[in-house]
Amino acid sequence: MVLAGKSLRPRRILIIVENLPVPFDRRVWNEATALVKAGYEVSVICPVGHGASARREVIDGIHIYRHPIIEARSVSFYFVEYAVALFWEFLLAWRVLFERGFDVIHACNPPDLIFLIGGFFKLLLGKKFVFDHHDINPELFEAKFGKRNLLYRVVVALERCTFAISDISLATNLSYRSIALERGKMDPSRVFVVRSGPNLERLRIVPPDPSVRKGRAYCVGYVGVLGAQEGINYLLEAARHIVRDLKRNDIQFCIAGGGPELERLKALAIKLEIDEYVTFHGRVSDDELLRILNTADVCVNSDECNAMNDKSTMNKIMEYMALAKPIVQFDLTEGRYTAQNASLYAAANDSIDFAVKILELLSNAERRKQLGEFGRARVMEQLAWPHEEPKLLNAYEVLFEGGLAVHGQSRGQVASSHGAGLVPENLVRRLLSPLASRK
Repeated sequence: MVLAGKSLRPRRILIIVENLPVPFDRRVWNEATALVKAGYEVSVICPVGHGASARREVIDGIHIYRHPIIEARSVSFYFVEYAVALFWEFLLAWRVLFERGFDVIHACNPPDLIFLIGGFFKLLLGKKFVFDHHDINPELFEAKFGKRNLLYRVVVALERCTFAISDISLATNLSYRSIALERGKMDPSRVFVVRSGPNLERLRIVPPDPSVRKGRAYCVGYVGVLGAQEGINYLLEAARHIVRDLKRNDIQFCIAGGGPELERLKALAIKLEIDEYVTFHGRVSDDELLRILNTADVCVNSDECNAMNDKSTMNKIMEYMALAKPIVQFDLTEGRYTAQNASLYAAANDSIDFAVKILELLSNAERRKQLGEFGRARVMEQLAWPHEEPKLLNAYEVLFEGGLAVHGQSRGQVASSHGAGLVPENLVRRLLSPLASRK
């Protein structure tokens, strides 16, 4: 079928994400599956990882291209990590272009470097660029390294460049939208809030497993990446206060997740003499995660109070709520917006008050039930992914509003158009066709 001399086909989207492999990046996977369901063709470039080692894979119609990654252990090695990732992302973008094609590069930060690839294809071939704003990198840099030096200013400049070339930006909350408008100078009509709502098909309520408690009466659960800014040290210090100062030996603390701080945190638990009361499960499967969280009597979010965490929405909070778990966390702007009455809020970075709030909930089963029921209802009625999916699709409709919609086609299926690139795409394909065979 043709229209105005051009063949009809679904729009093609290339998602690039560096910090997690798919399908384990839940936000990216929800977006990708929603777009496929709406009639788009979706390819994803991401790193390899535990449980996602295949370099080329198709899952649920989504074509996944994975590349090697080097994990940085110091500031200097971040340059190596990002350079290696950028090299593979650029190379695989060409491969996707030849094998499947794409109309849009949908870039998920961190880091704010993917604009280099998006800008290249936008300038050369007129491809569109979508910035999916997962993390505020200037605040993340400051949280990790505690200073605003030359590198901090470079990070701010990279963020500005990313916003500058974006056709639209997807913000995970209102705080991020404000940054896009104020620091990124974006047109308000091109910034869309699409929250990382949990998928209730994945987060199932199942019976608790008493073995998780290791013979103790109660279980406190945590899930998340174990990084420097996650504040797990506050949780361990709270556990020490409960176990050693208050002589409570009836609580098991279960921490699910991997990350660069895992071994240091294990050593800290030994130093605090609480290692027998803390289980580090490492990175776990979905089934194992559900086993742990459904057993927990209270779930916690110990993210440190800083500019990064105050403005960021933590997926773990909504996952706890989806499973009807009462929460203890520090009082952060977006954390309070998300959880509202599903959580108790400890004073900023106060591990003793954090411990007090945990014990307050453990001592009152009815209160735990009330908080859990409120959280579950809030997720189902307002925060779950089905409430966010239409916002994502609306953003893409605005992105393509200059194109010619075709009556009767599925959403996202419109007339073919390559934009106004400086070099015709078919010419680039002919000139670079030898590269296509070098896979």
